Amino acid sequence: MSKAHFGLIGLGVMGENLVLNAERNGFSSVVYNRTWAKTEEFLNGRGAGLQIIGAHSLEEFVASLERPRRILMMIKAGQPIDDTIAAISPYLEDGDLLIDGGNSLYADTERRVKELESKSFGYIGMGVSGGAKGALEGPSMMPGGTKAAYDAIESLVTKMAAQVEDGPCVTYIGPGGAGHFVKTVHNGIEYGIEQILVEAYDLMKRGAGLDGLAMADVFDGWNQLEELSSYLVEITEVCLRTRDPEDGGDLVEKILDVAGQKGTGLWTVISALEMGVPVPTIYASLNGRVMSSMKAERVVAEPVLPGPAPHPVDLGEPADGLPPLRDAVILACIASYAQGMALLVEASKLHNYNLNLSAIAQIWKGGCIIRARLLQRIQDAYDANPGLANLMVDPWFAEQINRRLPGLRQVVADAAQAGIPVPCLSSTLDYIDSYRTARLPQNLLQAMRDCFGAHTYQRVDRDGAFHTEWL
Repeated sequence: MSKAHFGLIGLGVMGENLVLNAERNGFSSVVYNRTWAKTEEFLNGRGAGLQIIGAHSLEEFVASLERPRRILMMIKAGQPIDDTIAAISPYLEDGDLLIDGGNSLYADTERRVKELESKSFGYIGMGVSGGAKGALEGPSMMPGGTKAAYDAIESLVTKMAAQVEDGPCVTYIGPGGAGHFVKTVHNGIEYGIEQILVEAYDLMKRGAGLDGLAMADVFDGWNQLEELSSYLVEITEVCLRTRDPEDGGDLVEKILDVAGQKGTGLWTVISALEMGVPVPTIYASLNGRVMSSMKAERVVAEPVLPGPAPHPVDLGEPADGLPPLRDAVILACIASYAQGMALLVEASKLHNYNLNLSAIAQIWKGGCIIRARLLQRIQDAYDANPGLANLMVDPWFAEQINRRLPGLRQVVADAAQAGIPVPCLSSTLDYIDSYRTARLPQNLLQAMRDCFGAHTYQRVDRDGAFHTEWL
């Protein structure tokens, strides 16, 4: 084989599937893994007979690539990325391009773009969403860096990406760490929606007494609706229908209630706090995972802190789709998207990313974990008003909120009475009620700050900063 079009470092599940994706789309490849045994296993297995070769060393790897070289790193974020950059840089030449396709912290990507560009190398921080199946069949990709660097990979990534009616699910996101920041926020929205769906499951199970198959039927019905049709609702139904092969019961009920996380949800919340953007639904989802990790403490606390006596929660009829719960879930999902998009708006201002929120919604419509029919409405909202401050004030979304808010309010109240925690649903209600309130009680908070710390305050009837000797 002549020199390869494309190089991959890191033959984990995502790396393997992405290089197979590239090869299927006409790009010959060379692969390198830290251990040759892993490379050999891949070449003799899934890569056998394809336009893919292996390299024993980074020097051999680089030498096997046509120029300008396009190299995708699918390795662990953090120090391993820096170590790989340091190891491969001596073999690179002007115009060669490194792509970090993992979940890196956007600030690290900002630093690496500057460092690599100063050496005349290109650098792209590219979020990739879709899991193993998406990586193989077509993911959503979010590349950031210089426009020139993106131009060098555009022909590759537009063919590898998922394809939807209005184009490939990839676009140039913006400079520096913009791509990885957008992927981080994508994951924060994902955290939110996942927790929203598990809260709905808990209410159906403990509040309405439904079994797995009955709950699956409800999720199936929800998945037919424009507002809820999505990959995450689809797989929730699949999980609830899956039987335990040992006894035929609901498999999900055999799974330990301790959720894992890889850090991107935390990065979303930290970024939001640093930028002064409220993301309570997303934060509640992160806190739900943290609380789940306290399994031993929760087991001890349950008999010590008994909840209300079990009683039914009025969620409506399953055959009708449990209307109040359906409305609550729709509004919480809208809030998760709205909070994520609001965070992107602020990051774009702070970092001069010049993000196109309509284009971001478009590339999330296929391939990625949060793909949903609702994203078309989000795309439409930002097409109509690129300067939209918050998705909730778009006319279509505002109508949804105003019409469905009684259902959310009823579900949160009934869940509280039943002692069933719904952190995302209740945080969403607080978020909507706070956002629609023109005057919040923080005027008293400012008075207290001035009283104990002379921090001053502003008045509603005149300009300036004021201080009162309260004591």
